[in-house]
Amino acid sequence: MTGKLYGVGLGPGDPELVTVKAARLISEADVVAFHSARHGRSVAKTIAAPYFRDGQIMEQLVYPVTTEDTDDYQGEIDAFYEEAAATLAAHLDAGRDVVVLAAGDPFFYGSYMHMHKRLKDRYEWEVVPGVTSVSGASAVLGTPLVERDEVLTILPGTLPPAELASRLADTDSAAILKLGRTFGNVREALEASGRLDGAWYVERATTGRQKMSPLADVDPADVPYFSIAVLPSQSKPARPKGEVVVIGLGPGDRAWLTPEARQELEAADELVGYSTYLDRVPHRPGQKKHSSHNQVESERAAFALDLARKGARVAVISSGDPGVFAMATAVLEVAAETNDVPVRVIPGVTAANAVAAKAGAPLGHDYAVISLSDRLKPWDVIADRLTATAKADLVIAIYNPASKARTHQVADMRDLLLQHRAPETPVVVGRDVGGPEEEIRVLTLGTLDPATIDMRCLLIIGSSQTIVTAQGVVFTPRRYPTS
Repeated sequence: MTGKLYGVGLGPGDPELVTVKAARLISEADVVAFHSARHGRSVAKTIAAPYFRDGQIMEQLVYPVTTEDTDDYQGEIDAFYEEAAATLAAHLDAGRDVVVLAAGDPFFYGSYMHMHKRLKDRYEWEVVPGVTSVSGASAVLGTPLVERDEVLTILPGTLPPAELASRLADTDSAAILKLGRTFGNVREALEASGRLDGAWYVERATTGRQKMSPLADVDPADVPYFSIAVLPSQSKPARPKGEVVVIGLGPGDRAWLTPEARQELEAADELVGYSTYLDRVPHRPGQKKHSSHNQVESERAAFALDLARKGARVAVISSGDPGVFAMATAVLEVAAETNDVPVRVIPGVTAANAVAAKAGAPLGHDYAVISLSDRLKPWDVIADRLTATAKADLVIAIYNPASKARTHQVADMRDLLLQHRAPETPVVVGRDVGGPEEEIRVLTLGTLDPATIDMRCLLIIGSSQTIVTAQGVVFTPRRYPTS
């Protein structure tokens, strides 16, 4: 009969924080295993020592390398885990119960999990949770981590500083582990995210060597691995009041709404936009929606800026990307007249990118983006630009091709382009992409029927190099012919 494998959490350091069950299992085990670095010292062994009994087999699993002294850390560490698992398997095969000690919790950045993954399918096992270092740090600081509907984010300090900063800026409360040599990057990320002043440093929480201080006051040279950075509840600075954020919803499908855009929508007090786009934003209690029709961009921008001057956080809604034939420019133009309200722009998936992705990759090489709407610029300018891009052999993404009031532009565009492009030039017509009536058609410039095009369409006109496969996939090769 084989033995049983136990992963036993020991808590953050104080032996009295070891659970009753963990203490019992440690004292009853035939074999007690623990990890250590090459110096031989083990935090887990030190915590569990009061619960050892005479006659137990002590199995020390010594890490062979650190990241600083090998060019193949992952390969060598994987080989070590395999060897360590084989050592424990030999005891289990001999009928001995094995307890693997884990500081904190076994499944919270713990070494035990690597043994568990390799042995769980072969032996009976049990995992005993432990108090995490995050809970220990919060307790000794005497500060709640989260309350009500706040969000706690756990981060490893090994992430790049830019990613750490982004995640820290978007959460209510956070704990950053794996400090030591990463501390400089962590401090940089906290400062970049505007969270440094609220951050605390806790070293060896709940032990006799415990230290606490504001993180900004810590000397990076003195930071050990067993330390943690904590951003407690309510440490996040209040978001600035009185600003306008112009948000791109993407082409239609909510799956294309970026996480950043979703967060900004939820944070806004007032939502301003064209009614069709505003209807796509779910209602949140406490928010106010201000809808208008599609041809009052400047008035809509002025209204949003006035709301912000009164202290509101205002989201101006655009479809696609707000900087592509959409509301960002309108808001920035009006805002530039006074420069008294901060304006931010949150990008979105463009209609051109969405249609291109559905068709394949027609925008894979150089391309131009042109709107056929002559409401804000004369048709002569549009015609000159179409001619120039056609002569340059660029793929062309066509926005705003037609409307109820504009019916001649598509035919004029087709006839103009046929002066410079072959009738066989591929054309992709995307209609209502991301919406319930989505349609993708692949045809040619010579067969393009203007009567089938409306304002809900986006056209992609291929170049001389654009290819349509037998399966109807459209792409423009990245490599251009040299002769």
